[in-house]
Amino acid sequence: QSARAVIPTIITQLLNNRKEIHLGSLHPTRDLNYVGDICKGFISLAGCDEAVGKEINIGSGTEISVGNLAEQLIKLMGSDAKIVSDDQRKRPEKSEVERLVCDNGLIRKLAGWNPEVSLKEGLERTIAWLRDKDNLKRYKWDIYNV
Repeated sequence: QSARAVIPTIITQLLNNRKEIHLGSLHPTRDLNYVGDICKGFISLAGCDEAVGKEINIGSGTEISVGNLAEQLIKLMGSDAKIVSDDQRKRPEKSEVERLVCDNGLIRKLAGWNPEVSLKEGLERTIAWLRDKDNLKRYKWDIYNV
């Protein structure tokens, strides 16, 4: 995942034993998904004639705020880090997307697809992947990527 994304931003700061996790706005919400689930969603649609020509969303349909996500990651990683909303990391007001959540009703109806990996399990898998030093070195936790 991109170093600009919120999940690796939080995890890499925690893996580098930061006592403060610096983020932008804490209130925007996101629909977070494990990449394997998204791939399975595409595969389920590839074999679905009824899906041809339709715009179909793939996602969990569940949203979490950036702040609550950070709290969950801190807990999963056994840290006591504090969350800091850093003005330098905030997007300009007119470019921030406050809410991104998927309506997955159509893919569920047409292809019978549902996400299999919970947010917690996906985060645990991502933490495990980033704990590998060869993977972690791809990310510069101390540099904010614009």
